[in-house]
Amino acid sequence: MFKSRLLKAAFSLCIAASAGIDAAYASDVTQPAAPEQSADFVAHDFQFSDGTVLPEVRIHYVTIGTPHRDAHGRIDNAILLMHGTTASSQEFLTPLMRRELYASGQPLDAQRYFIVIPDGLGRGGSSKPSDGLRTRFPRYGYSDVVEANHQLLVDGLHVTHLRLVLGVSMGGMQTWMWGERYPDMADALMPVVSQPIAIAGRNWLWRQMVIGAIRNDPDWHNGDYTTEPTQWLRVMPIFAVLTGNPARLQAQAPDRRTATDLYDNLIEQARKSDANDVLYWFDSSYDYNPTAQLNKIRARVLAVNFNDDLLNAVDLGVMQRLIPTVARGRFVEVPETEHSYGHQTQTHPEEWKQYVGELLAAH
Repeated sequence: MFKSRLLKAAFSLCIAASAGIDAAYASDVTQPAAPEQSADFVAHDFQFSDGTVLPEVRIHYVTIGTPHRDAHGRIDNAILLMHGTTASSQEFLTPLMRRELYASGQPLDAQRYFIVIPDGLGRGGSSKPSDGLRTRFPRYGYSDVVEANHQLLVDGLHVTHLRLVLGVSMGGMQTWMWGERYPDMADALMPVVSQPIAIAGRNWLWRQMVIGAIRNDPDWHNGDYTTEPTQWLRVMPIFAVLTGNPARLQAQAPDRRTATDLYDNLIEQARKSDANDVLYWFDSSYDYNPTAQLNKIRARVLAVNFNDDLLNAVDLGVMQRLIPTVARGRFVEVPETEHSYGHQTQTHPEEWKQYVGELLAAH
């Protein structure tokens, strides 16, 4: 069971049941299933931050719940969820997420809220290099991902106000950016497993390992390969090493044989991703540096991190130093327990959903 969770979390290949509702949720016969839809929004003449313009950029998204309109006809119950670097909207559509977040009485009860979950630019069903442009696809950054999501909301869904923006990992970083770029649009922000500093140190080093392995793969051919390059795959297990909890990994792979099997399985999971897409995933953090503009954030902020997260190490003291610059900000660093999963605790909402409820209940 743990191996399955690790592989799916590490490479974001979790696939929800086709009906989209797990047994625990479906058994609640007094609570009808909330409407759920998936669709594509097309942004025309989308301008990237580097000045490049594409005639069309597609953003795939899923919505759960029904929009509620106030006396002026404006949607007033919308929530935006943003996923991690290697993920898509599916990260928020697992049976566990549905049970712990959207079920009746849970913090994001889908009978109460209208939940919007995009595939970030470059991922999932949204426009990405592997659609055909390969490395001629614009070098997008996090600012472009945020802008595309904003256009989806405002132009596509006519949502101009958000009760909450919640993001995990990359989505958490983009949550900080959202608060700075659109300070009056959201009531509350909840960045999970992220820190409001530029990617550097260990977090940049391991990304460069992946990027460099792809660019130096003899079969990459500057992105114009006809057969997927494979040598770079051998460095991808570093992602699981850095995003997992050491105790969980040791329990799953207690000897050399099982550890080697896990390594091989992680490579096979990574093989399902296109090399150019992966290269862009990890390179796109190049423009992330929200530190100087944190004082622009007006929404309530509750940042949640975990003591066993190696990517956002709490011993750097980042939150203690920077949260005072956020007018309505606070943070929590959750201690390591026997139920900790390191950075991948992002996929275990049972460990952080209480903070969602606290933030939404605050005034």
